[in-house]
Amino acid sequence: MKSIIASQQEVAAANVAVAQLSPSIRWALASLSLSMLLSSLGTSIANVGLPTLAQAFNATFQQVQWIILAYLLVITTLIVSVGRLGDLTGRRRLLLAGISVFTLASILCGVAPTLWLLIAARAVQGLGAAIMMALTMAFVAETVPKAKAGSAMGLLGTMSAVGTALGPSLGGVLIAGIGWPALFLVNVPLGILTFVLAYRYLPIDCPRPKTGRARFDFCGTLLLTLSLAAYALAMTMGRGSFGAINQALLLTAAFGIGLFMHVESKAESPLIRLVMFREHGLRASLATNLLVATVMMATLVVGPFYLSRALGLSAALVGLVLSIGPVISALSGVPSGRIVDRWGAPRMTLVGLIAIAAGSIALSMLPTIFGMAGYIAAIAILTPGYQLFQAANNTAVMSDIPADQRGLISGLLTLSRNLGLLSGASVMGAVFAFASTTTDITTAQPEAVATGMQITFIIAAALIVLALAIVVGSRALATRPAFLGDGL
Repeated sequence: MKSIIASQQEVAAANVAVAQLSPSIRWALASLSLSMLLSSLGTSIANVGLPTLAQAFNATFQQVQWIILAYLLVITTLIVSVGRLGDLTGRRRLLLAGISVFTLASILCGVAPTLWLLIAARAVQGLGAAIMMALTMAFVAETVPKAKAGSAMGLLGTMSAVGTALGPSLGGVLIAGIGWPALFLVNVPLGILTFVLAYRYLPIDCPRPKTGRARFDFCGTLLLTLSLAAYALAMTMGRGSFGAINQALLLTAAFGIGLFMHVESKAESPLIRLVMFREHGLRASLATNLLVATVMMATLVVGPFYLSRALGLSAALVGLVLSIGPVISALSGVPSGRIVDRWGAPRMTLVGLIAIAAGSIALSMLPTIFGMAGYIAAIAILTPGYQLFQAANNTAVMSDIPADQRGLISGLLTLSRNLGLLSGASVMGAVFAFASTTTDITTAQPEAVATGMQITFIIAAALIVLALAIVVGSRALATRPAFLGDGL
């Protein structure tokens, strides 16, 4: 219920943030916001249904877990490629196709007669979500004046947080009242509304001259997709262990990336021109995005165990405390964007990182002293800092991107975030288990869990300090990257 109230509050805040824009721009932003909402809701709403789905299909938890993994794997592996494809073929028509794919796949999920057909439909749904996630940020520069770009980025961040916060509560209501198919069918009316708004208000794709048009790099796309899939599987398989299969997948990913770089250096029209990574500002933005996502995932991995094992909270109270972070994130998204517009993206990137570092330090100290109140206070510091960083970092990267490169750069930003989330779940989870000196964290003593929490977030703070050093050391944080005017 609190998540729903927070969503209503954010709609009102979003209306204030875009009140000075023309009606057509506001409706265009509405379509982009709904696209972001749908893609994030697609992840969070399915999580709560896993126990019910395991019973419905008489499956193990490891089997139904692929309902989530299939969705995330497709997004992670294809996000860059679909972003580049939008640059080459037209972002509007590709976004409309992505919304259609997501909506139709949601129907297939809702009527799937077997688990594996449901997983396959979720993979298709992930393709639609990848297109929507890759192209929403790219559209901001085409639809919103530069002075309001931060507010628009903050609004997209808000809608992503609203989807995350709304998913568990809405999913629980739908399962209790209708059944598990409603988890997916609820996307259908939202998808139709999003398609209508996007078709009506997003700018028409400009015709591109046939002569000199860049070709889509199928070989590079295949290599990057397989490499990212191997890395994602290495980070997610094994239920917290890192055995021979994980190591083999990680080596495969490393070999695949090396081969990808070789192919791209020789390709006439590469998916990604490697020279772009020589630009300090872009490198800094992608690296800090990955590090920040790694730290934010640590709160999702460590938080439930600390609250239940160390503080002894009931399952219902743990769920309530964990919902505070997404709610704060939703409430702080639009204000963060407006702050970025007023004070500038470079400065607010640093402020956001400092707040995240302070929140990480607070998580290592305050819960031990003040218990649940200390945990909530630390989250109240960290989460707004994350939203401020996201709005500032995305604005800094996307504000001056030429039209033929926005989809690619937007896809790279989303990829760096997703890789950080995957890495954080594996690496920070391993750090937590090691620091707790136990092989099974579910049976660890409260004192051991508390120690693991402290060490994990001291390391998290160190990662953010590293991110600050990267940003400060980059010479092009507040200037236009030199390569962007030359094309990719």
